[in-house]
Amino acid sequence: MRISAAIGSAFLRQRGHLFPWAPVCLAVGIGGYFAAPAEPGAVFYAAAAVGAMALAVLAWRSGPEAAPILIALALILAGLCLAGARAHMVAAPVLEWRYYGPIAGRIVAVDRSSSDAVRLTLDGVVLEDTPPVRTPRRVRVSLHGQQGYFVPEPGQRVAMTGHLAPPSGAVEPGGFDFRRHAWFARLGAIGYTRAPAVLMRAAPRGAMVLARARMALSARVQAALPGETGAFAAVIMTGDRSGIGQETLEALRISNLAHLLAISGLHMGLLAGVVLGALRLLFAAVPVVGLRVPARKLSAGGALLAAAGYLALSGGNVATERAFVMVAVMLCAVIVDRRAISLRAVAVAAIVVLLLRPEALLGPGFQMSFAATTALVAVFGWLRGRAPGRGPGWARPVLAVVLSSAVAGLATAPVAAAHFNQFARYGLLANLLSVPMMGALVMPAAVLAAALMPLGLEAPALWVMGGGLDWILELAHRIAALPHARGAIVSPGAGVLPLLAVGALWGILWQGRARLVGLVPMVAALALWMQAERPMILISGDGGLVGVMTPQGRALSRERGSSFVARNWLENDGDTADQAAAAARWSEPITVPGGGRLIHARGKRGARDLSCDAGDWAVLNVPASNRDLPCRVIDAKSLRQSGALALGAGDTWGEIRRANDVAGLRLWSRQGDQ
Repeated sequence: MRISAAIGSAFLRQRGHLFPWAPVCLAVGIGGYFAAPAEPGAVFYAAAAVGAMALAVLAWRSGPEAAPILIALALILAGLCLAGARAHMVAAPVLEWRYYGPIAGRIVAVDRSSSDAVRLTLDGVVLEDTPPVRTPRRVRVSLHGQQGYFVPEPGQRVAMTGHLAPPSGAVEPGGFDFRRHAWFARLGAIGYTRAPAVLMRAAPRGAMVLARARMALSARVQAALPGETGAFAAVIMTGDRSGIGQETLEALRISNLAHLLAISGLHMGLLAGVVLGALRLLFAAVPVVGLRVPARKLSAGGALLAAAGYLALSGGNVATERAFVMVAVMLCAVIVDRRAISLRAVAVAAIVVLLLRPEALLGPGFQMSFAATTALVAVFGWLRGRAPGRGPGWARPVLAVVLSSAVAGLATAPVAAAHFNQFARYGLLANLLSVPMMGALVMPAAVLAAALMPLGLEAPALWVMGGGLDWILELAHRIAALPHARGAIVSPGAGVLPLLAVGALWGILWQGRARLVGLVPMVAALALWMQAERPMILISGDGGLVGVMTPQGRALSRERGSSFVARNWLENDGDTADQAAAAARWSEPITVPGGGRLIHARGKRGARDLSCDAGDWAVLNVPASNRDLPCRVIDAKSLRQSGALALGAGDTWGEIRRANDVAGLRLWSRQGDQ
């Protein structure tokens, strides 16, 4: 009884501060769904839904001591059901074999691949000798070789001859599962073509109006501002990344300025702020009107409309949707006379995003965005009401920029390091010199240019915008060129980020001295991260690449080919070497547990000429032609069933980890590996 009384008393002291825990509980349920080893069945979902409703009723009838716990449990079950429902709602056919032949479809998106090739996302797909029921709803095709017969635009129907394959699984057990990402994006196949794409039909009038307007605006901006500056401006104004090169992207990543490319909280907030401020000034300039209408609320409404237009024009990707929701919640708070910036507003935004796209919880964009926003609101909320420090007035905005950049950087650094295995040593300096330029020059000029475009008078505003972007690009390249600008870090275990999040959220959301308890899981998470061990042997899911850990770092069996897998392995190791340097570390014979050799043979000739002894392991990227070999054979057929393989130091063959076993039998992993 004493324990229950103490718990009830603790919750009573938190009254008025419990709402921000609602999205946390939803996230726990969503995370539980994605962590499940197998897809839950209908009976499980029915039981969870009934349980959530029963707990909600009990919470309504119970006292204030027990209600928070019951509501939390109900939200966790609701989150689990929500994620499951979303996964079934987006279900679409997935290609189950490798396809080569004619591909036809309508362009719905144009971007660039990691190899800097133009990439088309197609819907209304038609494949030769493939019935509609087995044809993917969407496919993504990279255009290699000589193209240029037409400029790809959304709404056009095109045809090509190319290769398609099912979305691949994780490059190593426990790694990023692209099949899951593709499932929620409704991508049923990915591939490439080296033949020119052919325009079958131009975009019909009235079809995909916003997408075509976005590409037309992007082309207009890039015509006025040629080169990388224009491509950067097009990204900011329209979300079109098809014009920006890989060298610029890499410089922005190393300098920790890549977030400026995503139309996210910074851009949406700056746009809304510029429009809100401009409308307030207009009302103030006309006192006859400004004193007779609720100028503050009308200005917030105008800013909300501008943000909605920005969302529609930019294509409405996940990051932009999330940013719009956060800005919309804050502007609506202004309209209804509530505090615009508070943890409750952040919580409402998180709930809306999770309800719309529960899968966003697993993405770095969601995690970094809400980590930065929550930390900023908490820190500035703590500072609010305290006596301002002494010093000149001009120093306060400077201090605010420095403090906000530092807080956001510290909050997002663990998430960025965990997902991208790198940290920018000069990231704080780069942001201090770039973010004010974005707010004071680039975004106001972008808003002005958009307003003047219908009149054809946008050139001066774009020129001003280009000057600010030139500054940011020059800064990014200079910082990226500094020695040791990019630091590498080993990939953490699966429990590290959740532990860090639990500790940080407890410290921010819980009221009173007990918030210091949040330090315990955070310290534990950092300790686990420092002790993270990487597999000694990695084998790719198609048998095309083998990686072995050596004292110099991971040695790779190939200097070229399987570049995506190689890059991910090295990044997860915290290794900055490229594939060629890692291949130079390969020195045969490579030994395996038991003292045998590790042999990597490629192609049909390699499989035919393979010679091995008992105790050896042979890895083939084709089906084995000789099943009577004395060694243990890992061929393409067995890898289709197991996925990528990993073996740790001291492990035996029986302890090998299989990517498909770790991923479990889920909706997104049931197809494409048969």
